Amino acid sequence: MKEKLTIVKVGGAVVEDEAQLAQLLKDFSAIEGKKVLIHGGGRRATQTAAQLGLESKMVNGRRITDADMLTVVTMVYGGLVNKNLVARLQANGVNALGLTGADIDVIRSHRRPPVTYTAPASEPVTIDYGFVGDVDRVDDAMLARIVNAGITPVMAPLTHDGQGNILNTNADTIASETAKALASHFDVTLIFSFEKKGVLRQPDDDDSVIPVITRADFMKYKADGTISGGMLPKIENALSAIDAGVSRVIITLASAIDGSQGTVITTDNEDKRILKTIG
Repeated sequence: MKEKLTIVKVGGAVVEDEAQLAQLLKDFSAIEGKKVLIHGGGRRATQTAAQLGLESKMVNGRRITDADMLTVVTMVYGGLVNKNLVARLQANGVNALGLTGADIDVIRSHRRPPVTYTAPASEPVTIDYGFVGDVDRVDDAMLARIVNAGITPVMAPLTHDGQGNILNTNADTIASETAKALASHFDVTLIFSFEKKGVLRQPDDDDSVIPVITRADFMKYKADGTISGGMLPKIENALSAIDAGVSRVIITLASAIDGSQGTVITTDNEDKRILKTIG
């Protein structure tokens, strides 16, 4: 039987809220067994960019990253946010190690090619995301060695291409790809934690949580606009993780990373008894 591993991804909004972040780090530290923390930091990057006179541009929840923005996200994600989280986890008794994808060659990616989007009754639009990376591989053996040594990786949303270039990579993608890679070594639960109770039917109603989303549900919610923006890549990554053998994926409030509530992402054929495990 595989040993349990909990992977928690924390969003940038939580990182920016001191009360939420303090509680999350306390709860994360209390998780028994092996664990990994993966963080965003987009809001801090946007603020820092604005202070430097740089405009932030987003498409479908993804940040367009030119050379100047790459400098900002590297400083913010790999430096300020990552090392603050590591220091605070040490204070909570967790022996943490901060990593970008370039460190020990743990996540290698390639630069995303331009993407053409076609909307109904509109001309095709081609988007160049710049220095954005799509993951090619995660060194699961190296990560497993670190985890098995009693060290908790704290992973920033930066990867590299093996040619000396840092690439900005969506933190949800980092979480999903890391979970998928480690599923061959551990019984993995992946938790996406953010400032909402789960995936909401109505953005203004915090209690309108959708308890379970299958792939078919996701396509329907995407088509009718119930799910949009940054939630799209989050659920796409969650479904990809489930397909690759991750035991459980939950999207939930930052103060509920024990998995007791939130939205469970599952396949269309999953036994719906999983509903009974969510409050």
